[in-house]
Amino acid sequence: MADPHDIEALGDSLSASADALHAQLMRALRKRAPGSAPVMTQGTAQALFENEVLLRQRANSLYLDSAKLAASGLGGAQQQLLEQTRRAQDTVARIDKVKDLVDLSAELLSLGAAVASGKPERIVTPLEKLKHHLDALAPPD
Repeated sequence: MADPHDIEALGDSLSASADALHAQLMRALRKRAPGSAPVMTQGTAQALFENEVLLRQRANSLYLDSAKLAASGLGGAQQQLLEQTRRAQDTVARIDKVKDLVDLSAELLSLGAAVASGKPERIVTPLEKLKHHLDALAPPD
């Protein structure tokens, strides 16, 4: 990513994914039939809230470190990063299973950490894992 605007766009995408995660989490917490147990445990809800906060921190880190990251030479990964994080944002907004929400948020955090490290070689694995997970969650055509 040679352009700081592209790095900011990645931060925006991670932030939007955190927004979608928050919305899903709040829906799951409110979703409860009278007299039944909640859709998710308190521990799971807490873990998802923590993932949301971490996603926001990663996005903020990208905003603050955009000049450093621009110089680190992410190059051709730029378009893939933006495309996959946009797909993740859309996917988070429609996920029905709590486990998938937890897994996807963890993969986004992993990718955000790899990008924030400023070391392009660390991006390949988390990006591929995210892509495969998104492909698995994609609705059938």
